[in-house]
Amino acid sequence: MHSASAKIILLGEHAVVYGQPAIAVPFPALTATAHATDAPPGDGLTILAHDVGRVLRVHLDDETPDNALTYAAQLTLHALNARPPDLSIEIRSTIPIGSGFGSGAAVTAALIRSLSAALGHSLDGDALNTLVYEVEKMHHGTPSGIDNTVIVFGRPVYFVRGQTPEPFSVGRALHFLVSDSGVSASTRETVGDVRRLVDSEPEQYGGHIEAIGHIVREARGCLEAGDAAALGALMIQDHDLLRALTVSSGLLDRLVEAALGAGALGAKLSGGGRGGNVIALVTPEQAGRVAAALREAGAHQLWPMTLEAR
Repeated sequence: MHSASAKIILLGEHAVVYGQPAIAVPFPALTATAHATDAPPGDGLTILAHDVGRVLRVHLDDETPDNALTYAAQLTLHALNARPPDLSIEIRSTIPIGSGFGSGAAVTAALIRSLSAALGHSLDGDALNTLVYEVEKMHHGTPSGIDNTVIVFGRPVYFVRGQTPEPFSVGRALHFLVSDSGVSASTRETVGDVRRLVDSEPEQYGGHIEAIGHIVREARGCLEAGDAAALGALMIQDHDLLRALTVSSGLLDRLVEAALGAGALGAKLSGGGRGGNVIALVTPEQAGRVAAALREAGAHQLWPMTLEAR
């Protein structure tokens, strides 16, 4: 069985599309798995996507696949110069779809790892990342590349589009609560809406994008120093700028306000926005109180997450 974890963007979403930095980390509480088993001779390659109730057959002569899993399998076969094997691959995922956790990239990475291994190949990180990014284009149109990069390499990264991701160390353990709003939203749609804002009023909205980039650069230093208080303040500023870019929502704002009201050091939306999740920075002593406030404010699910010092 092969797997890939979810991811969380700490800071920099949306601005990363415009060349600004972003920081993201793996989120191992949620995973996608792919399990390959031999099929009878002549059966070909079948993908069983249990969570969405789909059975997909993969053919190389299908030049316009309308499913990302089929497309991922085709790309893998072409990259390895292989024909579809007699194989059944079962896909399962605990990652909510459309919630900013990188569900599409994680499922794709798990599938490609499973298929390539079954064919006797072990793709290195760069090769796998390239394939997953191609599939991300089907999901998001013009993806930043951060989801696939964090999920494939499984490390916290400082990411600038078009540059080599920079893994970094956290100076002191930092504790977060991740709350899923229970609302799905299209990252592709929100990215497009932000693009239209920036194009229509570049001075105002382009300024917001640059301000987010400045926050992210400061936040890296806070993470490396383990300065939770300073990091929390930057998270609050980032959320305010994302709200100005129209990618927050009433529910996400309510969750952020609830976390801060209960004493969280910082809180912000994470991911594409308009749905998805909120991440709150807490001390271990605050965690129970903040979790209760988030549930009362409408959090659909809650998970703890710790960035360990390393």
